[in-house]
This record gives sequence, C-alpha cells and structure tokens, in this order.
Amino acid sequence: MRQLACAIILLYFILTSCEPLVDKFEDATDAELYRAKKMSRNPVSVDQIHVMTWNIRFGAGRILWFGDSCGERVILSENEVMTHLHLIAEKIIEADPDILLLQEVDILSKRSAYIDQVQWLLDHTDLNYGAFASCWKAQFIPSDGLGRMNMGNAVLSKWPIGDTERIQLPLRGDQDALTQYFYLRRNILITKIAIPDIEDFYAVDVHTSAFAKDNTKKQHIDIFKHELDDIDAAGGYFVAGGDLNTLPPGAERTYFCVENLCPGEDPYEKEGCDFSREVTWLQGMYDDYYPAVPLDVYLSDELHHFTNTPFPDKFWQKKLDYLFSNSSWSTNSSMTHQDADRHSDHIPVSAIWEVPQ
Repeated sequence: MRQLACAIILLYFILTSCEPLVDKFEDATDAELYRAKKMSRNPVSVDQIHVMTWNIRFGAGRILWFGDSCGERVILSENEVMTHLHLIAEKIIEADPDILLLQEVDILSKRSAYIDQVQWLLDHTDLNYGAFASCWKAQFIPSDGLGRMNMGNAVLSKWPIGDTERIQLPLRGDQDALTQYFYLRRNILITKIAIPDIEDFYAVDVHTSAFAKDNTKKQHIDIFKHELDDIDAAGGYFVAGGDLNTLPPGAERTYFCVENLCPGEDPYEKEGCDFSREVTWLQGMYDDYYPAVPLDVYLSDELHHFTNTPFPDKFWQKKLDYLFSNSSWSTNSSMTHQDADRHSDHIPVSAIWEVPQ
C-alpha cells in the first residue's frame, strides 16, 4: 500500500507539474554539438579511416553497480569517475581512432559526479568534434536515489561534424506506464562528417534495448538497418555500429541466466541473459553490409571476439558490440581490445575502413 501511495503521489506530480521531470523526445531533434577546447590537427587527405566503438559504462569502470552487476553502488565519487575516464582516454590515445562511436556516456548526471564526459574526452584525446544524443534525460529519477540523469550516445571525430539527427526508437512494451515514463528512450545518432574527398559520409551510432523481453530489441535492430539502407540507397557511405545487445548468428552459447544470476534472483525472471530467440536478428546486417569482424572469422574463434561480461572477476563471455559499413574494411584490421579489462563492462572494437577510390 505504501508503494502504491507513493506511486500515486509521484504520478500526480508528473501530471500537474509545469516542467516535465523527464524529456520524452517526442519530436525529432538534432544532436548537441561539441568542440575540443584545444584542437588537434586533422588529416587533410586520407586513404583509410580508423573507426572504434565502445560502451564506456558512464565512467563506472568495473564497479559493482546496482543496475547491471548485482552490486549495491548507485552514486559514484568524482575520484572514481575521473580514474576511469583517464583509463578510457589513455586507451583512446593508444588506439588513435579517427571516429569513435560511444554508448552510455553521461552528461552532468548525479551518479557520475556531474561531469560532462563528452567534453572531457574531447579535451583529453586527439579527437576534435563531438555530437551527443540523449537517451535518458530527467531532472530527477526516483529509483534508488539516481537523481538527475542525462546519458546517451556520442560520436567523436577528428573532422568537423555537420548535419546530425537523433532518431527516436520505440519504448519497451513490457513495462507499466510509470516505469516506462522514467525509463530509457533509446535512439540512433546519425552524424554527417566532413571527411576529405568524400561528399556524403556518415557515422551512425546505436545502443539497442538490453533487457526487454518482448520484441522491442528486434524493432530497434530493424530500424537501425532501415536507416542504413536509406543512406546506402541515396549513394552515401557509412560506418555504423555500437552496442547491439545481441549475439552474432550461429553463436554457440545463447543462454547466460544461471551464471549471471544475482543472489535471490529467479533465472526465469532475469532480463537480458537469454538470447536464444534472437539468433537470426542480425543476419540481415551480415548479409547486406560489411562487418568489421566477418561472421566466418568470428565463428572460427568466438572467445577471441567476446566484448562483454557483467562481472569483473569473469572473462568476457559474449559479443554484443559491432561495426558495419556499406564499403569494405581493410583485411584483418579489426581488433577486439580485450586488454581493456578495467575500463568498462564492454571493451572497444576497432577496424580500418578503406576510403573508396
């Protein structure tokens, strides 16, 4: 009864407040654009472009956070966040990508010490320009003391970013109305980048649903592919990817609910751990476009290409992170950076894209 009363009071506040607690992104919007405080020299002529994707887990590193790793932590200290951001920046500098697709980037959020992580990463790497599209923006999240929140996808680039588009993805259909109101509103971030000698070049970043038990994730993947199909049909080039939260076709293991179980959880109720009905959801991406890690290469040595595990004491257990293009990648150029084991619960994937001649 107490929880019901609190929910009713909160819902009343939502409906009667002049300023909404949550940004619902009901209209199409551009991304928020950034520039580094000190610009690095960008290449004026290129034959190859180094592309990387990385879910950086909002600077939480491998801390056992309450939302994804059976932990109790909700709010991180500034020292903790800065320690992880320095690790992330060091890895970015070492890999030296020309274009970086990021997921789970926080902007002025309570849980990550109110640091603008897009600006900070631009100012501490050799990347010059950024675009940010929020997927979870609220003045106040009541759950577990999260408070102010602004998390989203970001594209960072050595070259200027021009037109941008934030494409709203469907909300989860398996949640009650109150939970859905405060939950993530995932998106696709499309950025047009001024690459030398290429007129229409796009970097496309996505982070699909992680925990939906209905067909929400399938809808996200299908919309993502549809947007890429439109770019391709119009004669443009793209590099695209992100955290797709599903496995490659033919993956040997598809069920992780028992080994990822938190104390007191029912494996039949646990979300985001059973991929058995998703085994064909990425087939169209592999059929129509160039993956940075070809499917036969992945299947010949799956362990080498795993990118995610929820627990810091376990080796990477599955591949969730991808890069695709409608033009070819340099042969054998892809890297799954499994040495980056303190930075996030995901690791970066990178590859060299061949500029069409």
